[in-house]
Amino acid sequence: MGIAFDFDGVFTDNRVYVMQNGEEAVVCDRSDGMGIAMLQKAGMPMVVISTERNPVVSVRCEKLQLDVRQGVDDKLPALTDWAVGQGLTVDQIAFVGNDINDVDCLRGAGLGVVVADAYPVAADVAELQLTREAGAALCVSSPIKYWRCASNAVHFRFATSIQQCELIRPACLPTTGIIFYDCGI
Repeated sequence: MGIAFDFDGVFTDNRVYVMQNGEEAVVCDRSDGMGIAMLQKAGMPMVVISTERNPVVSVRCEKLQLDVRQGVDDKLPALTDWAVGQGLTVDQIAFVGNDINDVDCLRGAGLGVVVADAYPVAADVAELQLTREAGAALCVSSPIKYWRCASNAVHFRFATSIQQCELIRPACLPTTGIIFYDCGI
């Protein structure tokens, strides 16, 4: 199993700051770094697949030690290639996105996940919509606990304490084996 993420609108709030010299900047939540590190320690393969060509994507992914596919116009073939390279099938991947260019991956992945403020076209095809908005340390925000169950599923919690979590997926998913917990805090 693995997780693939869009970048803008997932790691960021989908806004871009344009400087006088034409350079662009985005804001990412540092809390995602801890969540990514915990998942990496658990051996979870992860990738960012983005249509964005701005180097800010690769710079952030390099800092997080995340695999990245950048400047990708057709994301599903890139997702498939990455999965195969990991020894996985696409239905063993959870894809987290927010926009129309994520729809094919949301449909093709074993679990399609969108942020709370995802565009309707993406939300309509996702199996799971998180309660936190884009860039709010949501999709990888400090998963405080994960464990493997008998079916080798990885469980994630997104909160500052177990008591604040609501179980969204009550059972191990047959394809991805991933259970998402999400908290609107």
